[in-house]
Amino acid sequence: MKVLLGVGGSDDSIRAVEQTVARAAAAGDDLTVAVVENPASDRSREEITEIVREILDEEGVEAEVRHLEGDPGSQLVDTAESENFDEIVLGGGETSPMGKINIGSIAEFVLLNSHVTVSLVR
Repeated sequence: MKVLLGVGGSDDSIRAVEQTVARAAAAGDDLTVAVVENPASDRSREEITEIVREILDEEGVEAEVRHLEGDPGSQLVDTAESENFDEIVLGGGETSPMGKINIGSIAEFVLLNSHVTVSLVR
C-alpha cells in the first residue's frame, strides 16, 4: 500500500510515526513522510525530521521524508490525490472528559476534504 504519513510535531503525530513505521516494516508498505508546519507544535520541522529519521532507522524502513510548504491540510490532500496514495495517516484525536473525540484543525481539514482514505492514529 502507498501511504502518506503527515507529521506536524505534536506528541500524537510522533506516536503515529512510530505505529505507521512499524506497520510499514511488517506489511512492506511504500511509505512517504510529509513534515508539515503546525503552529500548535513547539518542535521545528528540522527537529521533527530528525525524530522521523531516527524512528525509520530503528525499524530499518526506507521512506522518503519531505517538507510540504503552505497550508498543511491542503498540501496533504493535494499530495495524496495527485500522487495516487492509497491512504493518508495522521496523528490526533484526544478524547474529551465528555467522551468526545477532539481533533486538530489539520486532521479535521484532511478528514473533511480528502478523497483518499484517511486513518487517524490515537
